[in-house]
Amino acid sequence: MHITRQGSRRMSATAVALGAATVLAACGGGDGGDGGGGGSGASDASCTNTIKVDDAPVVTVWAWYPAMEQVVDLFNETHDDVQVCWTNAGQGGDAYQAFSTTLEAGSGAPDVMMIEAEFLAQYTIRDALVDLAPYGAAELEEEYTEGAWSDVSEGDAVYAIPVDGGPMGFLYRQDIFDQYGVAVPTTWEEFAAAAQQLKDAGYEGYIANFPPNWWAFFQAMAAQKGWEPFEYDSGSTEMKINMATPEAIEVLSYWEDLVDRGLLATDEAFTADYNASLVDGTYASYVAAAWGPGYLAGLSDADADAVWRAAPLPQWEGELPRQVNIGGSTFAVSEQADNPELAAQVAMELFGTEEAWKIGIEEAALFPLWIPVLESEYFADLEYPFFGGQQINKDVFLEAAAGYEGFTTPPFLTYVYDQGTQQLTALVEGSATAEEAMNAIQEDVVTYAESQGFTVTE
Repeated sequence: MHITRQGSRRMSATAVALGAATVLAACGGGDGGDGGGGGSGASDASCTNTIKVDDAPVVTVWAWYPAMEQVVDLFNETHDDVQVCWTNAGQGGDAYQAFSTTLEAGSGAPDVMMIEAEFLAQYTIRDALVDLAPYGAAELEEEYTEGAWSDVSEGDAVYAIPVDGGPMGFLYRQDIFDQYGVAVPTTWEEFAAAAQQLKDAGYEGYIANFPPNWWAFFQAMAAQKGWEPFEYDSGSTEMKINMATPEAIEVLSYWEDLVDRGLLATDEAFTADYNASLVDGTYASYVAAAWGPGYLAGLSDADADAVWRAAPLPQWEGELPRQVNIGGSTFAVSEQADNPELAAQVAMELFGTEEAWKIGIEEAALFPLWIPVLESEYFADLEYPFFGGQQINKDVFLEAAAGYEGFTTPPFLTYVYDQGTQQLTALVEGSATAEEAMNAIQEDVVTYAESQGFTVTE
């Protein structure tokens, strides 16, 4: 099965607080009736948004996108046959823990759940998601990029509708590169040379950061070398795990060398210090997914004099170019949905118009995977003020999205991320080499998979 790909966030293992669980249960589907055979029939009081058509069936949605209320309002204003009751159930791990709690309880889940593509397998293995193909989802395949559709489907089954993605590019401080007379790298070999050149020229920062707490970053870098550590089909108890491949060790050794030479920072990602270093000149570049530009622009202490530009992700010399991805979310329908057909309609149509996507792009910095918008002149020609008016989609991210083919992850991705963080931390602290780190995670993940009932081959 190939329905889950490169991850963006590590799911939290902490339990949901009682107060949060109470709020979420109030908006969950399952018990309410709408008199019309529809969704949960939630009232205005149980929704973050306002229901526009009082007598229409209601579908509950948990999602954390910025500007989501505007998208929901647009949907409700343009649909008389169904209304959306939306709540922000927390981001990433918090939402997943709440969703898992409702699954275990047998009630309280939303009709439609926002799930990052890489975590879908953690729910398909539990039969927690509805196959959307019988409700028309299979007919939408040509409306999405190849990699995005591969992320959510297996054979004839469709387990979620793609929404946004994270094809990768290279964001850099043109003013810093120009000041020190260093060319912007197009290959990883040039990247390493540029890192040394910046240091030799007197630059006191680092060319970039290698975050030990973000396994998804290394995962993407190794995938660019053709690394495919997992083979897994939904519902199967058999799995191939081969993490310590020559490709993975070679890539991790590359980053290890730059760390050892003092050419990379090793700050944990998404901390206050990391955010400050992104925008104060400590890092001369940011190897980022397509949501990275919005992340950068949203940092309140960004240097107004900095000159940021975007370029394609560096490639490996002498090898075929490969595009990779970090992150991206979907809408899936819970097996607890009162009316799966209506829930599927919402999942398919919530971001199914250009007007909705303009909100997502301009207000929430989302990168669309829906081809009518992705390949539109509007999106290609969009100028980004933070990047000096550069058309970064046309210059970088459209090609990256088109070239992404996917990357299979297992139904215990949380464990892999935790072990990956441990091994990358050992690497940057000097207590493990790249080869030792990859061998250790191979052993740990195989042992864990077997403890969960999988038969593992290598």
